Amino acid sequence: MRPRRSALFMPGINRRAMEKARSLACDVIIFDLEDAVAADSKIHARGLVQEAIEQGGYGNRELVVRCNGSETSWWHDDIEALVTTGADGLLFPKVEQVEQVVEVREHLDASDGPRKDIWVMIETPRGVTNVEKIAESPADVLVMGTSDLVADLRARHSDNRDSVLYALSRCVNAARSEHRDVLDGVHLDLENKRTFERICEQGRNLGFDGKCLIHPSQIETANRIFGIEESALLRAKQITRIWAQALSAGKGVAVMNGQLIEKLHYEEAQRLIAFSELIDDV
Repeated sequence: MRPRRSALFMPGINRRAMEKARSLACDVIIFDLEDAVAADSKIHARGLVQEAIEQGGYGNRELVVRCNGSETSWWHDDIEALVTTGADGLLFPKVEQVEQVVEVREHLDASDGPRKDIWVMIETPRGVTNVEKIAESPADVLVMGTSDLVADLRARHSDNRDSVLYALSRCVNAARSEHRDVLDGVHLDLENKRTFERICEQGRNLGFDGKCLIHPSQIETANRIFGIEESALLRAKQITRIWAQALSAGKGVAVMNGQLIEKLHYEEAQRLIAFSELIDDV
């Protein structure tokens, strides 16, 4: 378990932004070598990201690098260059088939570097169609790419995201079926903070673990909404105490404030408490 409430995309070509990220309160930093970098700057950006990660100073933040796609000439070199760094994971765009994940896992396992998590972006209709199989693959984290998905669907963006609700729910269900984390896609409108907060609430209600971000101004909202409210934490601690008392009395259920407490409530309470402790360490 790792807190992934806020995953901030950071252009791999922007040295100053990567330096500033060392002081930001996001849980995850995603150094981007794909969309955020022009073709003639790919190799230079790769070197900058390597340098930033090797210099360290990012504390307990999870460090992930979005590589270029497998159809590009940079894909193999991205993996070879980054596999021996201190990055925690590598993110791959437009994953549509299990075979893509298996190939990456084989490349990573054949190297001498520390183990890297595989993050995959589900951002095409075919990716959504195959998401259950992808979740069963060696993928560790699923990431929604809603901008590309809306374009490929020939749909329209809307504040309620009704054009991608099916895809969002299906991907959450697939991730949960295989005990994977899954992150909601980015929100491009930086001016309308109310809309962003509403979409974060929607993503949290759907079951996402966190939100991908494109600007530091979005971090506080994502951390708050995908975090744990103090009242929820207090309730979780109360549930664990009452459940322990029920077990001591030889009972399989308990009652708290007039509500039935079962094993599933106790297990969820334990998860919330553990998650809260992890957040405090970030």
